[in-house]
Amino acid sequence: MRRTSLLSLVAGLGLWELVARYVVKSTLIIVPPSHVVVAFVDLVRKGELQTHVYVSGLEFLAGFGLAAVVGVVLGVAIGVSDVTRDALDPWLSALYATPVVAFAPLFVVWMGIGPSSKVAVAFLLAVLPIIINTSAGIRTTDQDLVDVARSFSASRGQIFFKILIPYALAFIIAGLRLGVGRAIIGVVVAEFFGTRAGLGYLILTSSQLFDTSALFVAVVILAGVGVLSVVLLQKLERRLAPWRELAVRT
Repeated sequence: MRRTSLLSLVAGLGLWELVARYVVKSTLIIVPPSHVVVAFVDLVRKGELQTHVYVSGLEFLAGFGLAAVVGVVLGVAIGVSDVTRDALDPWLSALYATPVVAFAPLFVVWMGIGPSSKVAVAFLLAVLPIIINTSAGIRTTDQDLVDVARSFSASRGQIFFKILIPYALAFIIAGLRLGVGRAIIGVVVAEFFGTRAGLGYLILTSSQLFDTSALFVAVVILAGVGVLSVVLLQKLERRLAPWRELAVRT
């Protein structure tokens, strides 16, 4: 599987290089990967890229980390309590149906152009799928397992930590994987509306200067962060719930 993924990546990069050099031929539309590498080295040499990555990285980690904690806690509360679900469900449904990125300019106005507004947008975008997936995982737990545990006089804490959480773990990880992409989108969109540094700022200024190579540098880095985050979450799931991988293989 890893070899197939590597071959797919190499083939994609090769096709990109050929299309950009011999089919499109306009660097305003698309540039070959070799040009992106040159722009990457140039930005690193100037010290600009390190600053942009550092700023966006802190905003992403803060927003996604906060969303992960709040999302899992609220998702569990909704999953185990009908009262909590009835109280929060209308608000969650309304927020999920609302284009949250439209609030990005408002957050910048309310909180300023500092990192707090970007963290807020990333948090709001990422927390919803985490809440929804976590609550779904808790509520879809096999009731027979709970009944068997109760028949053996298991306490509520034992049922929660030994049945509900392990059963919902795949749902929680799926929510976190969705949250990663949405948090990255939130950071980039928020940086479009007011900041002095960040990968979103690099994309905005590069597009205004028609510097397609620098723009692709930022896009590739963001895509790489997303892929790396998903891989780390998959490894975390395999470590916390190794029986799921064995069940899939069998």
